[in-house]
Amino acid sequence: MKDSVTLKVNNLKTGFQTEKGLVTAVNGVSFTINPGQTLGLVGESGSGKSVTAQSILRLLDENQTKYSGEVTFNADNILNFSERQMRKIRGNNISMIFQDSMSSLNPVYTVGDQIIEVIRLHQKASKKEAYKKAIKILEKTGIPDPEKRMNAYPHQLSGGLCQRIMIAIALSCNPDFLIADEPTTALDVTIQMQILDLMEDLRNEFNMGILLITHDLGVVAEVCTHVIVMYLGEIVEEGPVEKIFNKPLHPYTKGLLESIPQIDGDRKQMLPTIKGRVPSLHDVPRGCNFAARCPFSTSKCETENPVIETEDDSHKVRCFYYKDILEGRITNDSEQPAR
Repeated sequence: MKDSVTLKVNNLKTGFQTEKGLVTAVNGVSFTINPGQTLGLVGESGSGKSVTAQSILRLLDENQTKYSGEVTFNADNILNFSERQMRKIRGNNISMIFQDSMSSLNPVYTVGDQIIEVIRLHQKASKKEAYKKAIKILEKTGIPDPEKRMNAYPHQLSGGLCQRIMIAIALSCNPDFLIADEPTTALDVTIQMQILDLMEDLRNEFNMGILLITHDLGVVAEVCTHVIVMYLGEIVEEGPVEKIFNKPLHPYTKGLLESIPQIDGDRKQMLPTIKGRVPSLHDVPRGCNFAARCPFSTSKCETENPVIETEDDSHKVRCFYYKDILEGRITNDSEQPAR
């Protein structure tokens, strides 16, 4: 793996052709993942996180999907690659862990067969060589008695072990980048931490770049260096984890952070919530996507969509009034004159 390799997403747009016309699920998303960096992608269900990840590897039905923008890997825009070229990238240079390991693994093949298949496909290894490498990668992922597990079927393993198997498959070809879509979903807290620690150890060992998709801000605080907050297909805030957690600028980010239970909080007090829900892609607001749910929304927000602004070199936000909110010049439900 080359230290100079980066994965750059520039103005990515992903639309789906439906009976009601084209709907845009990802709208102008841009970010860069460097080797050894873990980038967190957070937001509610329906924010476009998983579609962004699947778009990078072009896993969506291309008869119904329209891509635009750039996904640059090794100076090539892989959105322009043929399906044959993409098959060489997937699992070899860029791997993905899906959120439901039990449905992602093939139930009629043993764990060993599934790992060996990936190694032989991408690295042209003999069956014997692939078997040895599969054993080694299972050992690295902390799976006990790896030779025995090679002969096991997915239904014979726990959820935590299946998730480790998925990680082993994803890492079997030493990829440059790993996309992890909710990798700790449905796992208990202890197993979650083990999986996250494992990913961090492997990132450090192989100098991988990781895109971690999650709705759990606690996970982001634990393992990520940089975070992107998405809402209805757009980035609303991005920056280093410390800045996002200590000085959130967007009302949506503030709402997400305020909804996290605090260990020393008042147990009798109701947790703050963000009113409303994420709109349908068929009913995207005319102005700011978050305006209908924002306690600081004004008439300007309902008619104009703000662009991303840079607060400093590494902290960006999409909001007309973030400075006024930050400095207390605008409060909840007050009307700010249009500028």
